[in-house]
Amino acid sequence: MNDRERGIRIAIVDDQALVRTGFRMVLEAEPDFEVVGEAGDGAFAIELARATAIDVMLMDVRMPGVDGIAATEAVTAVERGPRVIVLTTFDLDEYAFAAIRSGASGFLLKDVRPQELTAAIRTVHAGEATLAPRITRRMIELFADDLPAQEGAPSARSTRLSVLTPREREILVAIAEGLNNAELAARFHLSESTVKTHVGRILQKLDARDRVHLVILAYEHGLLSPERPAR
Repeated sequence: MNDRERGIRIAIVDDQALVRTGFRMVLEAEPDFEVVGEAGDGAFAIELARATAIDVMLMDVRMPGVDGIAATEAVTAVERGPRVIVLTTFDLDEYAFAAIRSGASGFLLKDVRPQELTAAIRTVHAGEATLAPRITRRMIELFADDLPAQEGAPSARSTRLSVLTPREREILVAIAEGLNNAELAARFHLSESTVKTHVGRILQKLDARDRVHLVILAYEHGLLSPERPAR
């Protein structure tokens, strides 16, 4: 059975067994989902990612011992490892932000509706992010002080972005402002398929995981400051 024929393989990481059971019930009701493992702490989550073929891992950020931030960093470093969706109780949780900085593809609140959870997993499995870029932008605005210092690095930052064409740079800024593909198409008078091509090239050129990573890169490279007003 090839990757297209088999279901999306999911692991659930949370220190509360009841939470894991609830998520498992929701996920196993989907015909294209397969729950292939559970972990009650970050250390076991890392071992699970190394030993099991997993597509998407749901990761609680607040756990005793190895927390979800450290676990996310280790899990996303595993060769052919899973994409990570971090789970949090509070919207704009600084722990969730740190986990995204560590490699997660987005975050969800633990009280997420079942249809939103399943849609997010499918979105991440397809290589996109689980949250609207405008939400990521708001997180970065709130926790801008956590961004790494860039003293003495402008030339290095410029060199990395120099691989982008002027149009790709414009699109990167627009992504950081929170525009989705349809909105990008309208702003730049392009078809959505052309927008997808541009976004794919930007991801490849900047070696970015997904659109969430692009938003963070845009802030880190000074393309959009936290003080810039929302659109």
